[in-house]
Amino acid sequence: QVQLVESGGGLVQAGGSLRLSCAASGIIFRLSAMTWYRQAPGKQRELVATISSGGSTNYADSLKGRFTISRDNAKNTVYLQMNSLKPEDTAVYYCHTNPYASARNYWGQGTQVTVSS
Repeated sequence: QVQLVESGGGLVQAGGSLRLSCAASGIIFRLSAMTWYRQAPGKQRELVATISSGGSTNYADSLKGRFTISRDNAKNTVYLQMNSLKPEDTAVYYCHTNPYASARNYWGQGTQVTVSS
């Protein structure tokens, strides 16, 4: 059974920081790429950042420099460090993986991030 459990969301003022966590189970974590997406009210879900099994990262152009994705294979956890938050960052943030040796995609439950002005 594959499970992605997210935490770390909440309410923060503009300019503040949050760190999201996604704990994975039921997959060979060290061999699996992990991705963060987000979805704001009334908008399409969009890619935030991805990290490969080897640690290579990629970001949405508008977020590069403010957001950092990382992973801890010993904890089977992927993180999203969010700095200099803006009200436009308000969204539900989702963890995603296509596990190694799997043809399926899996999503976390989502965690709400609200940035006030």
